[in-house]
Amino acid sequence: PVTDGSRELHSLCAQLEFLLQFDLKEKRSFFGQRKDYWDFLCQGLAQCRQEHEGVHFVTSLDKLKTPVGRGRAFLRYCLVHRQLAESLQLCLLDPESLCEWYYARSPFLSPKRRAEILGSLYELDCVTFQLAL
Repeated sequence: PVTDGSRELHSLCAQLEFLLQFDLKEKRSFFGQRKDYWDFLCQGLAQCRQEHEGVHFVTSLDKLKTPVGRGRAFLRYCLVHRQLAESLQLCLLDPESLCEWYYARSPFLSPKRRAEILGSLYELDCVTFQLAL
């Protein structure tokens, strides 16, 4: 199993975060806080009208104060529960939402690249992650 001490885990999470932040449009909340991929994921999952257990879990953690921290916790939750590919796929279903959140260079806006990314993430479902949540 992959644990918190694994170098591969840190590399994987850094790459996932880079991918989710790449060409992300700058958006601000009502109070001026910069939105991040966490906000994109929450909106995408909310549009599917499914309450995601990972979102519920992360929002219940009082120690997490920033969107980036919440996003990282969500990625870890999804890895442990083998839900990363499915969760991201749900967020990528709506082309209008993708254009609202990402500029044209984002790989999520390319159907071919999006399929490649999701295919790789579905392969991670075979890996056991034992991470502290």
